[in-house]
Amino acid sequence: MTRDELIDCCRAMPYATADFPFDEVTLVVRVGGKMFALVALDAEPPSVNLKCDPEAAGDLRATYPAITPGWHMNKEHWNTVRLDGSLPEALERALVDHSYELVLDGLSAREREKAGIPPKAPAPPRRPAPGTGRGRT
Repeated sequence: MTRDELIDCCRAMPYATADFPFDEVTLVVRVGGKMFALVALDAEPPSVNLKCDPEAAGDLRATYPAITPGWHMNKEHWNTVRLDGSLPEALERALVDHSYELVLDGLSAREREKAGIPPKAPAPPRRPAPGTGRGRT
């Protein structure tokens, strides 16, 4: 996936917004005002920081060299994903989905209402984090 395709994928998420709160080269994509992706516009190869279930984060890092602890982020909850062509595009998209879902699921009722996001439906069983075969318990 290219950087532009990744940005399009993030912006296509329901209720996603994007801004540059830190500098002109770090695009932050949010849902309900909370970050789920940080895209470095000047990095080569392109990279993105994505939120991840802590258990899954370690498994992904051990399996894929292009996935490392989140640069300038809480390394327990964030991964940096290099878009260097070594990861299957389906996995890259699944990691974006996973990050978005973690942040969306963590929004309070007040945050959801403020952002115009409908209230949470009853929670179905959580899907495993991509590439790991397991999810949060």
